Amino acid sequence: MSASRLVIFYALFAGLSILANIGFQKLSLIAYSGPFSVLFSVVVGTAVGLIVKFALDKIWIFRYRHRDLSHGIRSFLLYTVMGLATTAIFWGFEFGANAIYHSEPTRFTGGVIGLVIGYIVKYRLDKRFVFA
Repeated sequence: MSASRLVIFYALFAGLSILANIGFQKLSLIAYSGPFSVLFSVVVGTAVGLIVKFALDKIWIFRYRHRDLSHGIRSFLLYTVMGLATTAIFWGFEFGANAIYHSEPTRFTGGVIGLVIGYIVKYRLDKRFVFA
């Protein structure tokens, strides 16, 4: 895949993952509004975004095939570990925006900004350590 197509597809898939993440956060907030509802929604959104992004990256960006189920599980776990630092970036922006502005739209905006930065970093980590 050419570099320009790679950037376009990676950005498109990052956008889809961001939509899945923020969408499931919103659905979680609709379904549950009790104590720790924001934290719960962020965890749910993060999990959904992680699964969506892993599948898209594995198949379309890196064209990676697992040897067997255990190799696939190890790859997903390594992908998840690589995502810990980028999740810290994402959560930092989202919770930071929430702490400063105390509104859902700005919290989601902070989350999107954090996700964009995180996905740029994550591509480099995945290319080098997960899908090498």
